[in-house]
Amino acid sequence: MTFDLGLAHRLIDRYGRVCRVCVLQTRGSAPRDAGTDMWITPDGQIGTIGGGQLEYSACDTARAAITTQIDSDRTRWTNAHALGPDMGQCCGGHVILGYEILDAASLPSANQDLFIRSFDAHQDVNQDTQTSRAHYVAHGQTVGFLFRDGMVIDALQRAARPLWIWGAGHVGRAMVDILSPLPEFDITWVDTDPSRFPADIPDTVDILYAPQCHDLAKHAPQQANHLILTYSHHLDLMICDAVLRRSFHWAGLIGSDTKWARFRNRLAHLGHEAAQIQRITCPIGRRDFGKHPFAIAIGMANCLLEMETAHHLGKEKTA
Repeated sequence: MTFDLGLAHRLIDRYGRVCRVCVLQTRGSAPRDAGTDMWITPDGQIGTIGGGQLEYSACDTARAAITTQIDSDRTRWTNAHALGPDMGQCCGGHVILGYEILDAASLPSANQDLFIRSFDAHQDVNQDTQTSRAHYVAHGQTVGFLFRDGMVIDALQRAARPLWIWGAGHVGRAMVDILSPLPEFDITWVDTDPSRFPADIPDTVDILYAPQCHDLAKHAPQQANHLILTYSHHLDLMICDAVLRRSFHWAGLIGSDTKWARFRNRLAHLGHEAAQIQRITCPIGRRDFGKHPFAIAIGMANCLLEMETAHHLGKEKTA
């Protein structure tokens, strides 16, 4: 996990103060690994540290801290929990949670590579920064997180894949519902009109709209994934054409084998080489899961996560 600075800014712009709860350390069986976090706002949460009584209690503690002025001087602290005796959870392990109240003044600068801070009020962060950085290089690089001797270090460069979801219909909404909680993806949701989006859009999702929304493809990052699933076959074709005219990591088109055969012919007439056209995957998802929007979304999430895992494993092998 890494510290999601973009999400922090969006939440603080909206709420003023939020609380980040992070699993700092585990021993024995625990719901989530060290480095897992969730963000608590006055009226909700983003992410999960595993559910159950541990999460319920942590949310209560965090929300009370940001909605009252009690202990207003306390901005970072830890709580240790024995999951069986304290929480009645079957996991039975031990967990240390770190709580931090964040506002605009407490966020790290965007040009930092690491966010280093202490959860011990008596510890001199500046004095220990160099040692902590050395420990992170030795022990924390593979997970983007390190907790050692009271110091917490998070990587700030979020290793999220830009994911552009084209279309806010039933399948697009299911895709956003399934994929938006995953830190592996930085989602931009695109359609032709603002009225096509639901009223409740996750804080982690950016939206774009334009009547000729395929023109927006030129603004997509060159290493983006694209899921093309609008209400219009003509619009789908125009988006495929626009995506093929720039660099991209992966692209998928919703549809049948028949639709894809027609699209291949039309894209060839638009000047695209066969090898380039074949970079678009169609159909998408898992056929054996069925055609329900959420079945398509779950199958597609599986495929995207497999691709990201393979990508990062490949990077580690060549490092």
